[in-house]
Amino acid sequence: MIKVLIADDEKNLRKVLMSELSSEGFDAGETDSGIRAAELLEKEEYDILLLDLNMPGLGGMDVLKKIKGLEIPTEVVVLTGHATISTAVEAMKLGAYDYLTKPFKIEELKAVIEKAYEKKTLLSENLLLKTQLKRQSGHKNIITKNPLMTEILETVRKVAVTDTPVLIYGESGVGKELVAKAIHDASERAERPFIPINCGAIPENMLESELFGHEKGSFTGAYERKLGLLEIANNGTLFLDEIGELPQQLQVKLLRVIETKRFFRVGGVREIRVNVKFVFATNKDIKAEAEKGNFRPDLYYRISALTLHIPPLRERKEDIPLLIDYFIRNNPSFKHRRFSKDALDVISRYSWPGNVRELNNVLQRTLLLSQSDTITREDLPADLIMDNRIPGSLLEDVERNHILKVLKEVNGHRGMAADILGIDPKTLYRKLLSYGVKE
Repeated sequence: MIKVLIADDEKNLRKVLMSELSSEGFDAGETDSGIRAAELLEKEEYDILLLDLNMPGLGGMDVLKKIKGLEIPTEVVVLTGHATISTAVEAMKLGAYDYLTKPFKIEELKAVIEKAYEKKTLLSENLLLKTQLKRQSGHKNIITKNPLMTEILETVRKVAVTDTPVLIYGESGVGKELVAKAIHDASERAERPFIPINCGAIPENMLESELFGHEKGSFTGAYERKLGLLEIANNGTLFLDEIGELPQQLQVKLLRVIETKRFFRVGGVREIRVNVKFVFATNKDIKAEAEKGNFRPDLYYRISALTLHIPPLRERKEDIPLLIDYFIRNNPSFKHRRFSKDALDVISRYSWPGNVRELNNVLQRTLLLSQSDTITREDLPADLIMDNRIPGSLLEDVERNHILKVLKEVNGHRGMAADILGIDPKTLYRKLLSYGVKE
């Protein structure tokens, strides 16, 4: 909906314009004062300003100069009488989009408003595209034949059609951003920006400006206005990784954006409206963090309605050969290389605490350093070899005893046990079945 502000001291004209524009589907507001018009534009976001040049107090030309000086992204259409057409032309030189001579037809005004809005939208999209291209990183498809991951991808398609926030749990390096991107790609927002940010990777004093943007002069070093990631992600998806690291004062502000779709830039007085799909990720148990007071409970309950648990690589080892093949095929310099059976056995038995990210790093290092087209056990890093010296059966016994101990401590409550263990309830159910525990 196009939001229009009418600034004219002719009461009857304002009433007619308000009525006609509202009936045409515009979101219209009005004022009879140039001073009030400038105040409203500083506080609220309007797409179009219909500006009368002859108003008492602060005249139309002064209003135009003020909003252009403040870089308020509102397109101005000047309303003028025959006697002030030359002034209207001067107003266009100062940045007004167009002018209309009174009296005019509503159809004519509507056409000018829509063209001015097209210009405003195009300028915004160009700015967003430039910023997005600077941040854009390559995206790889999710490679899996694991039944649980396949089920998660089915769930991705379901949650993608809603605007409800999504929370993704998973260890570091497990592929949470790929799942977030899959949600975006499956949604109606797929052609709009997908903007990722790692809340734990940005210094606390910079994170607020990064998310919300800032106004020129709002702090030392703020030499110009900066759009925040919320604005850049408008009509698209904002992915906040490691949400558990977000400082509590920013948690309050983020909760307000989720609930109202409005916020202020740092140092700003004009409220910004956004339409953003939020996807969050964490490797922490933020429910437990909320209970300890380290994370705001109101934000936790707001973002956790739809949750996805991504299993670690050690629980989907059938994917490892697929991931190796995908890595080699997508790196042309390695296309003639292969891994021997003994090397694949070592890789498959390794626990992969760093998950897919660690696997990619090991593959890169091994393929670069090896002199042979066939990678053997001896070519692999020493830590993989050492990890394999612990018998697999012993590792399984330790895991089994730990899971059963936790289950006993919570009196058999599987949901609580899964939360404590940090695994998906379906993974726990599968493991208990393998232990012969059915009830």
